[in-house]
This record gives sequence, C-alpha cells and structure tokens, in this order.
Amino acid sequence: MKKALLAATAAVAAALTASLVVAPAASASGWEWPGRHHDRTSIPFTEATVAAADGSYALKWNAKGTKHVEIKANGKVVAKGGSHGQATVKGLPAADRQWFDFEADHGQGLHLADRLIRLEGAVNFRDAGGYRTTTGQWVKMGEVYRSDALGKLTAADRAKLQRLRVKTVFDLRTQDERTKDADQVPDGARYVVADVFAGSGSFQTLPKTPDEAVNAMIGAEKAMVSGEGGKKAYAQVFEGIGNDRARSVLFHCTAGKDRTGWADATLLTALGVPQETVMADYLASNDYRKAANDAVLAHLPAAQAAVYKPLLDVRPEYLNAGYDEVKAKYGTFDRYLKDGLGIDARDLRELKQDLLVG
Repeated sequence: MKKALLAATAAVAAALTASLVVAPAASASGWEWPGRHHDRTSIPFTEATVAAADGSYALKWNAKGTKHVEIKANGKVVAKGGSHGQATVKGLPAADRQWFDFEADHGQGLHLADRLIRLEGAVNFRDAGGYRTTTGQWVKMGEVYRSDALGKLTAADRAKLQRLRVKTVFDLRTQDERTKDADQVPDGARYVVADVFAGSGSFQTLPKTPDEAVNAMIGAEKAMVSGEGGKKAYAQVFEGIGNDRARSVLFHCTAGKDRTGWADATLLTALGVPQETVMADYLASNDYRKAANDAVLAHLPAAQAAVYKPLLDVRPEYLNAGYDEVKAKYGTFDRYLKDGLGIDARDLRELKQDLLVG
C-alpha cells in the first residue's frame, strides 16, 4: 500500500511529493487589495462567462452602463439582451473550441470560450485567461494553458493541441515523474523541463495523519516559493510566456493543481486579477479532478483515505501558504517577481501589454 500511495501522490510527487485569508495582487507599492483601482478600461463587461455541457453553452454577462448586448458565434448572433443576462445556446457545429464574441452597444468586446479544454487523456487542462482584473481589463484566452499530466494524451488530443497553437510545453515535474510518465507533446511544440522541486531533499516521508498531510502540503507550497528549484522553474515559465509570441504556452505538473496551481496563481496575480478570483480558479481543480480523486479514495481503507485526501485536495490554506511565504521572504509580491523570478517593472508592463485587453 505504501508503494501505491507514493505513486498516487504524484500531484506533489517530489515534495511528497468560508473564511479565506486573502492573497494580495501585484502592486509596485506593496500588497494591494482589490477595489482600490478605478476602471481604466474600454471594456464595459464586468462579467462574461461561457460554460459548456453536453453540446450546449451557458452564457452569462453583465455590461455596466450599456443597454444592449449581442453575442456571436461563427459570425452569427446566437444570443442578445440587455446590459445583463444569460442564455443557453445549442446546435452549434462541432469544434475543438467554440468561441463567442460578446459585444455591447459601446466599448470593446470580448472573445471568450469555455475555460476547460476537453481531452481524452487529461481532466484538468484549462485556459488561464478569461478573467477580469482590478483595473477592468481582461486576461486574453487562448494564450496560456495549464494542465495535469500529458502522458496519456491520445493522438487526437495531441492534434487538438496542435490546432490550438500550443507551441511551448513546460513540464514542472520531477525526473522520476517524467521517466515514469513521459509527456505526449503535440507535434512541433518545444518541450522544456522546469522541475519545481529539483534538488529538494524535503518532504520524502509519507504523512501518517490528516494533519500531517495538510502540513506537508503547506510545506510544499512554501518550497515552491522559496526553494531554489521553484524560483528557477517559475522564472523559466514566465520568461517563456513573455518570449513566445507565437503562443500558446502550456505549463503542467502531474495533477495540475499544486505546482501548476502556484504558476497560474502567480501569473494571474501579476496581471492584477483580484485575489478572490485567483482563489476560485485555484480551487476549481477540486471540481475538475473530483471523479479521478473519488476513484482513488474509493480503493483505500477509510483510515488511509482520510490521510490521503488532503494530498488530493486543493485548499485555501495551501495557496495562502504560498502568499504568506512571499510576504515573509520578500515583503511584497512585486519584490518576489523581481528578486525571486527576475521579472522587473518593465517585464511586468510588457507582460500586461501582451496578455491583457481593454
């Protein structure tokens, strides 16, 4: 059973390998909280989402200060209404990803799709974009992706990712993980090893109680921030996102929730996405991975499942431990970006110019 547990804990493999304490957004002046900015965007939408299920698409929007909204798919109007509303769209032709153009009677529109990319060999492959920042800008979709392991991708999956322009793949896993479950990379994509826990000698013992498991996850999160492997790996990812204008960039680990979760949280925070949105995106792995996690727990005795569940979960205290480590080691998030990851004010400005609209 110990061997099975070690194999199953690959989500934190090398390391172990509601009341939310909020995670501050990036600010040159230190820790900045949402709501302190005035919107400077030309985009009137304060909310716009697409959720796909069984061939239908649930659309929702709120466009402040407008009177009329139209939503198009494939160049045709598929929904319309007032400044806020929702609609269900069915009968659209099959596509790798169905895109929708949200357009109000004034201001800039949005180009959005469902966040989840449905694949046969991965369950937590999703778009990092589609979120509104504290300044009212939006993170572009179709530019940066996050995922769980790619070792089980089918030929059809790889072809889909190629059509989605996945040009660079950052593998955040350990050497052991990469050897046991090598990535199936789409043709033409550049593969980059960015081992978050490289050289780490910590977290080699399995927890014996649920509390030990939680503490191990918190310790692993802190190591992602202050460990030399983590700093180097995430610096590689940010450099790749900044340099790869051909897009799209993908980063992943085994479950796509911890090492990948911190990479995505760091990116969104740097772009100015509110902390509650970053937290919600992080916690979404619990939903996307629920079936897979439930299947693992169902095969374990109750006592062992109780110990193992915290290793499968993402929890607010895990992500907040990363932000706490940032504050303890660097003082501000901007200092973490600059001193930890080598991202200075100019780099951050260029990243925002590249990945934000509005």
